[in-house]
Amino acid sequence: MASLNKVMLIGNVGRDPEVRDFEGGARRASFTLATTEQFRDREQTEWHNIIAWRQLAELSEKYIRKGSQIYVEGRITTRSWDGNDGVKHYTTEIVANTIQLLGRRADGQGGDPGPQPEPRYSRPAAPAAPAAAPAPTTAAPAESVESTEVDDLPF
Repeated sequence: MASLNKVMLIGNVGRDPEVRDFEGGARRASFTLATTEQFRDREQTEWHNIIAWRQLAELSEKYIRKGSQIYVEGRITTRSWDGNDGVKHYTTEIVANTIQLLGRRADGQGGDPGPQPEPRYSRPAAPAAPAAAPAPTTAAPAESVESTEVDDLPF
């Protein structure tokens, strides 16, 4: 049985990324992302906790600021812990596999340097299994057919 855990979000960053360094050189950035759905007479905003590791954490630290519009692709994770008060706490996060900067820079991020390519980073994919060689096939030679009928196919 196969399963799929994939999330795609476009929204505005709610706070500057917080970056932490771990033993072994791993880095983790965390920030919030707001997505807003428009209705006829109201709008609803959802807040998502985004986690980015390694190169994506570096991208987040360098380029992402509060107000930036970004595209995030990743997976949903839920974790829990016991608080000091003995109460079990839960949080749901999006672990990013891809982050792409969208739109223009947020206000207050310096002058306009002109058109810039927008960075897009993805976590490296696992190595693909080698493709199997195609099975040999034997086919009869194509026969030439002439027809005076007009083809009425739409393509």
